[in-house]
Amino acid sequence: MNDVCRVLQIRYPIIQGGMGNISNAQLASAVSEAGGLGTIGVGTMSPDEVEEIIIETKRRTNRPFALNIPIQVTPYVDEMVSLVLKHRVPVVSLSAGNPAPLIPRLTEQGVKIIVVTASVKQAKKAEAAGADIIVAEGYEAAGINSTLELTTMTLIPQITSAVRIPVVAAGGIGDGRGLLAAFALGAQGVQLGTRLIATKDAPFHEAYKQLITNASENETVIVGRSVGRVRRIMRTPYAEKLLQYEKEGVPLETFNEYTSEDRHRRGALQGDFYEGFVNAGQISGLIKDMPTVAELFHQMMEEAKQQLHKLHTLLHS
Repeated sequence: MNDVCRVLQIRYPIIQGGMGNISNAQLASAVSEAGGLGTIGVGTMSPDEVEEIIIETKRRTNRPFALNIPIQVTPYVDEMVSLVLKHRVPVVSLSAGNPAPLIPRLTEQGVKIIVVTASVKQAKKAEAAGADIIVAEGYEAAGINSTLELTTMTLIPQITSAVRIPVVAAGGIGDGRGLLAAFALGAQGVQLGTRLIATKDAPFHEAYKQLITNASENETVIVGRSVGRVRRIMRTPYAEKLLQYEKEGVPLETFNEYTSEDRHRRGALQGDFYEGFVNAGQISGLIKDMPTVAELFHQMMEEAKQQLHKLHTLLHS
């Protein structure tokens, strides 16, 4: 059995990325029900808000799911760990900070640990701290990214050569070809974000979904480089305003206000692209349909098998 599937007790080696304050039980449970690992991203939500989503997710599915805790983003790290233990959430994804202090408390209760990394150094530290799985994320990915800006194609083989635990590839993956490519680079699974937004199960504003399915290959932009807060978002009127603010020398505190989770919700949930932004990865240009999550996973697995057959023929011709 694939090591990612074995450790997480899932059918397909496909993980949902944390989506911050737009996380919801509907999509997380749909991913788990389809055979992947659904994820609830806590973002800056309160413990009460997150607990409500956990309870609803457990009502919708009895299959494994994860809670993503962005350590330097949420002001409620301890409370989120307590929720994991209280509700027996089987998997925790740790990102945006040092995971080492949190891992022992979780693993001693049987919780499986995924750590999101953006460099070989981070991956090796996560493994040493007791992580079960590494997610190696290239900067093609949507949302908050590492200032290192390493690509998935270069990052995955370096990390898989440096650690012994299973590695999951993230960033720029949205179909069976990407899944097979991740395997070829040494990963044993993939993490999806943008591709899951454009599904029938995702309860986001229709205008957000249409932006993704109508996107060309160059319709995402990086904002925040000038203040050390790299984020990949869809090119919209609000994104253009953010870029202009940076040209004018916006201070970090003001930039953080302009890219707050309230602005994120406005774009993703209300479809307001003049006063809110939407995260999107470079894979947007490849996405042209809107299946259910279950249909997507089936398509990805079948496409990977077909592509593998083609490659076998090419290599043995």
